[in-house]
Amino acid sequence: MKTPALPIDEEQRLASLHDSGLLDTGTSERFERLTRLAKRLFNVPIALVTLVDGQYLRFKTSDGQAHDPFPRDISFCGHTILSPQPLIVNDAGSDERFADNPLVTGEAHLRFYAGHPLRLPDGAVAGSFCLLDRAPRDFSPAELDILRDFALIVENEFAVMSAATTDELTGLFNRRAFESLVKFTISSARRRAEPLTLGWLDLNGFKQINDTLGHNEGDEALRAMASIMRSNFRDADILVRYGGDEFAILFSDTSEDGAWIAMQHLAEQTEAWNASSGKPWKLAFSWGVSEFNHDGDGDVKAWIKDADKKMYDMKTSGRPR
Repeated sequence: MKTPALPIDEEQRLASLHDSGLLDTGTSERFERLTRLAKRLFNVPIALVTLVDGQYLRFKTSDGQAHDPFPRDISFCGHTILSPQPLIVNDAGSDERFADNPLVTGEAHLRFYAGHPLRLPDGAVAGSFCLLDRAPRDFSPAELDILRDFALIVENEFAVMSAATTDELTGLFNRRAFESLVKFTISSARRRAEPLTLGWLDLNGFKQINDTLGHNEGDEALRAMASIMRSNFRDADILVRYGGDEFAILFSDTSEDGAWIAMQHLAEQTEAWNASSGKPWKLAFSWGVSEFNHDGDGDVKAWIKDADKKMYDMKTSGRPR
């Protein structure tokens, strides 16, 4: 087993890592959502955001279980931080650096690893966004590009720029994150030959809530809508506050008919929420759904426009829920 060397700037790197405060904040739902998405897109059992401290690997995501600090000297991520390029290990069992590593020979039985180094705003390498599997596998150039984009999103979060990917009011992804993540979902759906459908949602009467009851109540309405969406859609579905009172949902492995049923269920659950909320306003919305055409030219703007038009048709037809 090859123990990872120390970076030449190790002292400065550790100082930057400790100054960042990332070691003090534990796991984060922001990163959990990204790793859940990565597990589905790459079809791997484990995806993690790690930090490489002096002696231990520390985790910003739990992958569904508690993680104690892990010895750095047997970690794959300890090797990842040594280069600006991603570390791809297709079969650790036949790689002399890792073949006798306890993570390979022991209960974990790891065989595949793909890790991209993560940088802090000052350029210091903090850790890795990594994918792991218990079977050897190839990793294509297209998958490598997607891994890089995931790492970039995490680096934005490291820079305490929550607005880069997260809507501060609702906690959903924002428009910028949507524009970054949509290509991941399209690439994954094409690779798996799975349907992918975009849902577009616009609140009805939202301006009236703001104008008559004030913006605090308007903000509460947006938060309530986001909460209902989170409760009624799957972890694999990407939920977005696109702007104002517009929301988007990327339904993975779902046809247009399936997405329509999901939106109808959301409308029913919203009506149930209205009946028990005690609020002086009611939530209502119009929606449209549009399935991505894998045989088309991949025009995302046209796809959004189609879903938006269907939403608008519902709003103007007198049929909005």
